[in-house]
Amino acid sequence: METIKILEKTENLNWDYDEEADVLYISIGEPQKAVGVDIGEGAIIRYIESTGEVVGLTLIGVKERLLKSLKSN
Repeated sequence: METIKILEKTENLNWDYDEEADVLYISIGEPQKAVGVDIGEGAIIRYIESTGEVVGLTLIGVKERLLKSLKSN
């Protein structure tokens, strides 16, 4: 997956988890305004529209998915 490859090469990752909404926000560098595109399964890629540069990833339902995965193992 291209997004994962982009994030692996990045040293300056910032993240914030909203426990109430169960959403994990991952930003490359400081968080900034960006366009979001739903790429499926609760993942939204964020990029700068004018340059196409990927600046973050939003993951919805992280805790719910993790708990579900742990129960099935």
